[in-house]
Amino acid sequence: MSSSSLREAGRHDAEATEAERLVVQRVGQDLFRHGLLEYWEARCAITGLAVPELLRASHIKPWVDCSSDAERLDIWNGLLLAPHLDAAFDRGFITVADDGAVLVSAALDAAARAALGLDEPLRVRALHDGHRAYLPWHRDRVFKVSGPLPANVDSSSP
Repeated sequence: MSSSSLREAGRHDAEATEAERLVVQRVGQDLFRHGLLEYWEARCAITGLAVPELLRASHIKPWVDCSSDAERLDIWNGLLLAPHLDAAFDRGFITVADDGAVLVSAALDAAARAALGLDEPLRVRALHDGHRAYLPWHRDRVFKVSGPLPANVDSSSP
């Protein structure tokens, strides 16, 4: 096969494995992220990781479930988290008690907890009353509970 034939074949392979996508960005998401970076001093609210490019602006009450734009953009409805903690929080494997303690779902076994660094007590630093207004929503509707919440957690919704 000639080099021009190889180039032509490679071009067709690329076309078969690529697609154009329309990307829709949530209006205001950059403002929300900027507000969280400022509030949390560009550090993960739990681990203190200070690599802004790796940190995720995580909603306590998810964007889709917010009743208004004000809720969606409210920095108190957000935590700045390392990627693995963002994924665990979004999928309900962790939540946060009103005192800042990170609660880990019984749905994660000991090996998964250890791999994620969730086998030691963790806390959210600088938790504000504004966050506490949203946290019950996350505990009641997102967190995977296999039993009653610990006594130190207020699960009443805002």
